[in-house]
Amino acid sequence: MSVPKILAIGKATQDVFLKSEEFSPHMEGKVAYTHLPLGVKMEVEDIVFATGGNASNVAVTFARQGLHSSYMWTLGYDPASETVLHDLDEEGVDTSHVVRGEKYRAGYSNILIATDGERTILNNRGVSTDASARDLNLDAIADADWIYPTSLALGGIDLLRVIVDKAEESGTKVMLNPAGPELAEPKKLKALLASVDVLCVNKEEMQMLVSGETSEELVRHALHYVPVAIVSDGPRGVVASDGKTIVTAGMYEDVPVVDRTGAGDAFASGFLSQWAAGKSLSEAIVFGSANSTSVVTKFGAKDGILHQNVQLHDMPIEEKPF
Repeated sequence: MSVPKILAIGKATQDVFLKSEEFSPHMEGKVAYTHLPLGVKMEVEDIVFATGGNASNVAVTFARQGLHSSYMWTLGYDPASETVLHDLDEEGVDTSHVVRGEKYRAGYSNILIATDGERTILNNRGVSTDASARDLNLDAIADADWIYPTSLALGGIDLLRVIVDKAEESGTKVMLNPAGPELAEPKKLKALLASVDVLCVNKEEMQMLVSGETSEELVRHALHYVPVAIVSDGPRGVVASDGKTIVTAGMYEDVPVVDRTGAGDAFASGFLSQWAAGKSLSEAIVFGSANSTSVVTKFGAKDGILHQNVQLHDMPIEEKPF
């Protein structure tokens, strides 16, 4: 089997992580919050600079797993854009489909890490292309075996429609792990699922698209729209099916959580890195879970991404006929 070519499409960011003992979550009803009092200085113990953005995160997983990984988006000449490109180039990601222009800027996020590893993100989306896909060469989709579009910023669901249509026309497979801009319009999102090969979302997101109370019910209903459906439910694990078997998996490992940023990206991209290479549903789920577990032990979305030939251990997983 030839090395799969995967093209990730979507925004990238410069992330600055701030960790402080003063960012201690408190509960008020069902909402956790941290006081940030006005007019005072709060001590920050750790500051970590890293690049992020869903699409750039997943491109690194594909590269570290030895796949032909490409990244497409619009970036500028600002420091954040320069850093994003530098990091992707260092990881061996093909950035030849990145379009640069003075009018564009990478996103920028300040991420406040609470003492339990949860975070609050102060996000600036930067300036990128819109639903017209202006400046992007979408013909490059035809050269990929798979595309992974996500976090399409201003383009949102309308740009996703253009990208998915191009993939269908080209015979290129699509994995979808939609971000906020795409989830904002669930009816439109549901309407394009017929052109998606793998759908990976959390339980609450899947309930926006199909009916069901349990993860297994949601997966079964999602298979009316896509060939492979995956529902994650935080520490309760994941349920996935390809219409032949149903896989239910727990946590890969209970590890001390440093930062949850990028955990979802690591799981979804870890899954696709194995699925695209011909591994079984169970094998792909195990690797995705391991990749996600590793990422939360480090600051940022990329540092903990696993490399090729890493040794994995067993995890709680069950497989039954569909």
